[in-house]
Amino acid sequence: MDGGIIELRPAEAAFIPQTFLGIMYEWGIELIRVIQSIQNPVLTSLMKFITTLGSEVLYFPLILFIFWWIDEKRGLRFGILIVLSAWINVFMKDILKHPRPFHIDPSLGLVTMSSYGAPSGHAQLALCFWIPMAAWLEKIRPARRTIIWTTAICFILLIGFTRLYLGVHFPTDLLAGFLLGGIILLIYFTAGPLIEKYLSAGGIRFQNIAIALMALTMNGLFPQERAFPALFLGFCLGYTLMKQRFPFVAGGEINGKKPGAHIMLLRCLVGFAGAATLFLALGLILPGEGSLFGDMPIWGAASPFYDIGRFIQYGLLGFWATAGAPRLFQRIGLAQDAGAGDNS
Repeated sequence: MDGGIIELRPAEAAFIPQTFLGIMYEWGIELIRVIQSIQNPVLTSLMKFITTLGSEVLYFPLILFIFWWIDEKRGLRFGILIVLSAWINVFMKDILKHPRPFHIDPSLGLVTMSSYGAPSGHAQLALCFWIPMAAWLEKIRPARRTIIWTTAICFILLIGFTRLYLGVHFPTDLLAGFLLGGIILLIYFTAGPLIEKYLSAGGIRFQNIAIALMALTMNGLFPQERAFPALFLGFCLGYTLMKQRFPFVAGGEINGKKPGAHIMLLRCLVGFAGAATLFLALGLILPGEGSLFGDMPIWGAASPFYDIGRFIQYGLLGFWATAGAPRLFQRIGLAQDAGAGDNS
């Protein structure tokens, strides 16, 4: 998430005005130096591993795991929340255009990123994922409430600490990420149920129109980022098609029996293998540097159709997650084929 797509220009990175923000940068750099005083190769490797767990490398597979194995409705909610949160983050980064610590002092960068710094995507997404996750798990296991919330909060804070240790964020970046994530969660917990109820009452056609308009708005506001609007569109349209044509219930019975762990594991194996195959195959076909037809002037890295190809690639990936994979599960006996559903 913090990788982004916008390159920070050196001239912007090197200039720190003596303003309040400039003073905060200087204070942040001193704090990072103090933290990095405990640096050693083993700890650095551990911090790099933990910080990876605060990115889409963990969140998206977990969301699909929930969708395919535990609760498809919950997986949909988590998926929409994280995709929209990630898009808001890269949008805000482009608006604020704040440097990262290693842009000012290269010696601080134990890893490097190509995007602007604030708000921290890792901090924002950690909050947006683990707080709703903890609230959900608390309902399932109320007796373990303290353990659940302590673990979630510690992980959120640990992810933030890794960003300081690695020199990729100022403390103010983390605070901005937590603040933005808090605002998103406030909307999610308060307005979310009302929006979901309103969309459900409107029927499938109304939902699809709303989804398309949302994706169009995301593209219009920030055309530099195609992946997240495409994921949102494919993920949501796939879900509405699935609910209407071939309802999939993650925890539903198969021929009168609850699916065992081996069925669930096979779903994940088939689902993730299908997603990887689809993504890689599209990367070889669609315009881009890795395309098999990349030597063609209009099909290489500078292709005028690159953005369209990227949108198609991520859109179909989202569609596979909520429609393609569930339908395949039904066809090969890993889920009950419930037939056509209603239009609600």
